[in-house]
Amino acid sequence: MPQSLANVLIHVIFSTKNRAPLIHAAIADELYAYLATACRTCQCPALTVGGTTDHVHILCSLARTVSIADLLEAIKADSSKWVKKWQPALSGFAWQNGYGAFSIGQSQVGAVKRYIGRQSDHHRRRTFQDEFREFLRRYEVPYDERYVWD
Repeated sequence: MPQSLANVLIHVIFSTKNRAPLIHAAIADELYAYLATACRTCQCPALTVGGTTDHVHILCSLARTVSIADLLEAIKADSSKWVKKWQPALSGFAWQNGYGAFSIGQSQVGAVKRYIGRQSDHHRRRTFQDEFREFLRRYEVPYDERYVWD
């Protein structure tokens, strides 16, 4: 086959450092749009971006030539600098060191988009930590609780 083709979809989740509630309503939409632009810059277009005050979810298509680690390093560094510049009051803004990245199939796109779009409602009943543990269990990702949070 002379051409390499792929459709790798990932659902990425990461929080602010120490889950600080810094993504308030005044910046959320702008931050989500910026994260989508950062994904596109990395050739990994976002299908949707959303979250709550202390974390974000991104559903994106992973480019054939970009690793998940490289994508996350780029978008987290870029968006963190942008937040600090755009909102000087958030000069201490930082993302957590780690992230979760989970593969999804094309048939799951609609459900994942709806899930990301309902984050505010969802987190009235469940903490970020509980949500993230559930993703780790559902995707059978082994983890050590001592090293998941920062």
